[in-house]
Amino acid sequence: MKQALIFLFLMLIVSTKIAGQEVTGEWYGTLNVMGLQLRLVFHIEKSDNGYQSSIDSPDQGANGIPVTSTTLEGSILKLSIASIGAAYEGTVSADSITGTFRQMGQTFPLNLSRKKMEKEKIVRPQEPAKPYPYREEEVYFENPEAAVQLAGTLTLPASGERFPAVILISGSGPQNRDEELMGHKPFLVLADYLTRNGIAVLRYDDRGTAASSGDFRSATSFDLSKDAEAAVNYLLTRKEINPRKIGLIGHSEGGIIAPMIAARSKNVAFIVLLAGTGIPGDQLLLLQQEWIARASGANENDIQKGQEINRNAFEIVKKSTGIEQLKMDLTGYLEQVIKEIPEDAPSKSIYSEEFVKASINQMTTPWMQYFLKYDPAPALEKVKCPVLAINGEKDLQVPATINLEAIRKALSKGGNKQATIQEFPGLNHLFQECKTGLPAEYAIIEQTFSPIALEEILKWLKERNRK
Repeated sequence: MKQALIFLFLMLIVSTKIAGQEVTGEWYGTLNVMGLQLRLVFHIEKSDNGYQSSIDSPDQGANGIPVTSTTLEGSILKLSIASIGAAYEGTVSADSITGTFRQMGQTFPLNLSRKKMEKEKIVRPQEPAKPYPYREEEVYFENPEAAVQLAGTLTLPASGERFPAVILISGSGPQNRDEELMGHKPFLVLADYLTRNGIAVLRYDDRGTAASSGDFRSATSFDLSKDAEAAVNYLLTRKEINPRKIGLIGHSEGGIIAPMIAARSKNVAFIVLLAGTGIPGDQLLLLQQEWIARASGANENDIQKGQEINRNAFEIVKKSTGIEQLKMDLTGYLEQVIKEIPEDAPSKSIYSEEFVKASINQMTTPWMQYFLKYDPAPALEKVKCPVLAINGEKDLQVPATINLEAIRKALSKGGNKQATIQEFPGLNHLFQECKTGLPAEYAIIEQTFSPIALEEILKWLKERNRK
């Protein structure tokens, strides 16, 4: 998912320790994981109590990750990053640090230096450049139930009228109208491709994001479905749009939201689910954790232990009826889990009070509580319009086979005979041609959206919208 990505608390361990003589300043290094190169930047400052620091991961679009504790013991520098369960250890000498980085039960060499890494030019060959051969308009529409104003972009073919139209619904996390992440703008590429081929496209900033008003942090998937439904109502007011041919394209969490709307609104003519989910949220997150950990080379025992810990935590959330009691129950559970970790375990230093607090904050958000309890099957069973559900075979965030089969079964149970289900070989969660499918790979792939997937989406849309 955006996402966007969903980071599970206690997902397994990333460790860092640092060394050094004069250690303040910026340190640069490159982590090699499964053939992928990820740049890291460590920012270390002197404080009244010793040191404080933060970490950037430019290739993953993550900056200013706070470090919980930074200690220097002789020539050994140690970092603990509670919010993501991380650590690094290295020996400082002059202008270099020689060390190791642990993650997912594995250890990787990571050497740091004072020399700033040259930023590679990001190449995104599919990203369109203005002027576009179609009309583009900045638009605003309201979700009156939530008193939210959504800002977006409507693109219309250069000539003609009464166009079929699609609304793009983004994946998890606060996304702008281009669903921009890891240096890619998949919704910009998709909107450009479809509009050039005769289909109007409305894409918008999530509530509380970019130019849209509202509070994203308090929103659930259901709340976001009301925003997307407001987009449908807006297109019904546009004379350029054929009101009988308005559809939804949802990516990842958007693939949960689209069926919600189609199940309750007769104004939705068709839906496209891009890596949409067909299984309950808690099951999906466990599956996501397992697949990413295994693809990263994690120890099987660590994987199963992580599954057990998260499964139990999810059950606590699912059974909860009040936020304060939930926080107390999760605190007690996590503290017990930490007590059972051997004192000499490499991960022991990570599990601090800050880590527990960060984990609980993540698990108790309105979005997470709703997502863990939500089963998409009942909504899918009520969808009567045509459905295209596609996924990449290498998707580790929404594993293709199990989710596509669940979607197929739910639609079939509801009597929908207008469903097309397709799995694309070699594509990841963003529908990029890839090697591993790992989220860390997204940013280093030049391609934003597989042309094969784009062609299949367009072909299906044209078949549904023939006059």
